[in-house]
Amino acid sequence: MSESPAPLADPHLVFDPVDGHRDIVILGSTGSIGTQAIDLVLRNPELFRVTGISAAGGKVALLAEQAYRLRVNTVAVAREDVVPALREALAEQYGGEPLPEILAGPDAATALAASPCHTVLNGITGSIGLAPTLAALEAGRTLALANKESLIVGGPLVKALAKPGQIIPVDSEHAALFQALAAGTRAEVRKLVVTASGGPFRGRGRADLAGVTPEQALAHPTWAMGPVITVNSATLVNKGLEVIEAHLLYDIPFERIEVVVHPQSYVHSMVEFTDGSTLAQATPPDMRGPIAIGLGWPYRVPDAAPAFDWSKASTWEFFPLDTEAFPSVGLARHVGTLGGTAPAVFNAANEECVDAFLAGSLPFNGIMDTVTEVVAEHGVPAAGTSLTLADVLEADTWARARARELTGKATSKDRV
Repeated sequence: MSESPAPLADPHLVFDPVDGHRDIVILGSTGSIGTQAIDLVLRNPELFRVTGISAAGGKVALLAEQAYRLRVNTVAVAREDVVPALREALAEQYGGEPLPEILAGPDAATALAASPCHTVLNGITGSIGLAPTLAALEAGRTLALANKESLIVGGPLVKALAKPGQIIPVDSEHAALFQALAAGTRAEVRKLVVTASGGPFRGRGRADLAGVTPEQALAHPTWAMGPVITVNSATLVNKGLEVIEAHLLYDIPFERIEVVVHPQSYVHSMVEFTDGSTLAQATPPDMRGPIAIGLGWPYRVPDAAPAFDWSKASTWEFFPLDTEAFPSVGLARHVGTLGGTAPAVFNAANEECVDAFLAGSLPFNGIMDTVTEVVAEHGVPAAGTSLTLADVLEADTWARARARELTGKATSKDRV
């Protein structure tokens, strides 16, 4: 990774000379990040061209429609069983025209990530995004990274492959830090301030959270996101993951990364410098702005997202984090400090617990209780060993299996 505080792209970089476009691959095209990225691309056809898209396979009709509207070369789908339906949906969209190439199977997105293009936008949710992240970096593509989990679980692997300027963060918080950090050197940074909306349960104590439902957890007051990320925002696990991500991206120690609650989600994060100055990046909550930074940097895409009307009065609030009600950030700092496979265990256990919560088999507070237990059982990673992809995958598999066992016990107990 770069020694500079922000992994800036080459300032002399220009759009690809072919028709003036920058060729893009979008992984996770039918998800929240993917659909907003496609909206941005379609509004800026003179700047971007999408050559390939990938998705898990649960929204075949939408995937086929996206392929046709973007006129992609390749469509990748993780589920091989949906290929006949996908081919049929594509044929309906294309109406006799030649169909794009179809890649299918668990490695399809990874293969697509290494295909010829300028930028790979990794909008996949979860640790399954690690292999595509590594493939994109190894192939020399610029990586617009929305899949924070791949950096968190495979931090040393990702950092070993990434060249200076190769990773552009797409999370709103890290896109904000990325921009603010450009104002100074790393030595001039006193601390990073990562903002959190507080989710739907801001202000509630731990006891008040015991009986919340999946429907309540999915009702985020600010952002429209997928179910896993939305629940992670309700538990503030998402913020814990972002603290680890900020540490890995910018090489700032954990003790100098602070989390504050900002319900309006106008300020996406801040950098405090050693002279006492604080630079904040602020826009109305809209992910198309960070996506545009990821796809266009070092250029800004005109009108990518709405701007503030500064002539109208508004109130911006900031509150300290309630670490008792939301212990996830503290646990994330702990596993981030442990390093090795500990972040992978934390992430994998959480994904399984979120699934159990959404299925109604685990109470809301049980998510972090179970993750904490799995992390404790995993223990301290062996010192002095080099992390490998096999290590990460083994830890991920173990943590998922153990979390399922524990949530199964919780289910049985709750039914008594």
